[in-house]
Amino acid sequence: MPNILPRWEHFDHQSDIGVRGLGRSREEAFVQAAQALTAVVTDPARLVARASVRVSCQAPDDEMLLVAWLNAIIYEMATRGMIFGRFTVACQGMRLDGEMTGERIDRERHQPAVEVKAATVTCLRVACDETGVWTAQCVVDV
Repeated sequence: MPNILPRWEHFDHQSDIGVRGLGRSREEAFVQAAQALTAVVTDPARLVARASVRVSCQAPDDEMLLVAWLNAIIYEMATRGMIFGRFTVACQGMRLDGEMTGERIDRERHQPAVEVKAATVTCLRVACDETGVWTAQCVVDV
């Protein structure tokens, strides 16, 4: 595994897929987890930043905050018919304010592989290791 931060990756989990973000802060790891979520659907390089959407969420702990954040993105994707490729996150305690930028889904250009239905608590983990690397991960239902 390369030591370059920030970055995102996927991991296998039966018929679903895991998304993982790694960063130098909780916020950076959350942004990378969102990038991994987008990459489940399409190649993020295909996206153009045309419109921004702001979301806010709260949770009792870091792990449930990740689930709330990813589910907010999934909700906005479904209700707006959009796909997002750029994310910013600001956290104050257990409140997250995020902004995502993307465009309406174009099936021909984006060639969506799957529809993500929800972020789950399966393999849910948000933690900082002894080297200062934050990991934010969970399995998403596809």
